[in-house]
Amino acid sequence: MSLFSSSRLWLNIVLFSLILPCIVCSFNSSCNGDAMGQRSVSGTALGSESKEVAHKIMWNQHSRKRQAMQYRIIASEACESMAAQMEEAHPDRFTYHPTTWGKFPDGTDSIEVGGFTPHNLIAGEHVLFLASFENNDVTLSQFQVIICLLQSFIESLTVVLPYYPVGTMERVTKEGVVATAATYAHMFSSLPNCGKPTRLMVYDLHTLQNRFYLHGNAVASLQTAIPLLKQKIKDSNINCVAFPDDGAAKRFSAMFQDMDLEIIVCGKTRGEGDVRNVVIQDGDAMGKNIVIVDDLVQTGGTLYESGKVLKEAGALSVNAFVTHAVFPKESWKRFASGGDRSCFDKFWVTNSIPTVTQHLPDDGVFEVLDLMDLIIDDIDHYSSA
Repeated sequence: MSLFSSSRLWLNIVLFSLILPCIVCSFNSSCNGDAMGQRSVSGTALGSESKEVAHKIMWNQHSRKRQAMQYRIIASEACESMAAQMEEAHPDRFTYHPTTWGKFPDGTDSIEVGGFTPHNLIAGEHVLFLASFENNDVTLSQFQVIICLLQSFIESLTVVLPYYPVGTMERVTKEGVVATAATYAHMFSSLPNCGKPTRLMVYDLHTLQNRFYLHGNAVASLQTAIPLLKQKIKDSNINCVAFPDDGAAKRFSAMFQDMDLEIIVCGKTRGEGDVRNVVIQDGDAMGKNIVIVDDLVQTGGTLYESGKVLKEAGALSVNAFVTHAVFPKESWKRFASGGDRSCFDKFWVTNSIPTVTQHLPDDGVFEVLDLMDLIIDDIDHYSSA
């Protein structure tokens, strides 16, 4: 078919799509009374169905477009395993370029970013940077690589930082104390511009308003790991979700509305002196199989007290889920089998902090849920829903 004939065919199709509503409208107008009303109602229903179908078609087209995007992966040392797995699982979409993270004798960074030699495979491409800010040293090193990438004529940059380590330090009550959540936001916001803002993907950010600290050249993309837990719940006998405080309940409870689960909210009350005791503020634990949900765990004192109170209230089993297993100074040992805080049948965490989760024992208590598939889906759809 010639180009001219093809163009005329498409023109006729477009004209027909424009004329058809007029023909239908004219036909309806020629009808009388009840027949006209019936056709009008039918036409309204048909219009609604057509819009729904059109919406689904557009969504599928959008999804296919996003899923067809190809990325060059650069990864921090802690995320190299995930980068390799992403490339292996989806070689048509992800190409991983290993980076050399070295040090000069004086302790300063000696870094060679992958993908630039012998040919530059980074310029003009969408780049995915898998970050892990487990300490200040590696954080600075990764910021330097991020800046280098943004100055290398890339098409776009997506930074996946599952755990935002300064999320709890967003306010101060004493002058001179540094609010590191604000300083990190300033550093991200001051990144070079590659033509569009850097997308910063964070999972279950502790303080949600931190997203608004970013401005200019970086935009927060807030995700959640709750879908991983919901799948575990479907595969188990859990019939109740508990929260260690009202804040966690307000944040996460709506995410379980599509499941037939009872909700329990715990909280702290002041006892004698300055002692605070965890109590059940709402709900009944008797005979329930429960999972306690929170965004992160450090020493886990509140989590443990909540688990103990629920068992004392008659729960058949108590499990725990947190997205981020911070566990400073190996405090996870207290929750492992035989530890003094070993009160959970299952303790689910994600691999958002791989430098910690790689050391968790395979003792039947801890189970690490892999974020990789969820990250890939969220890259495409901007949402963990």
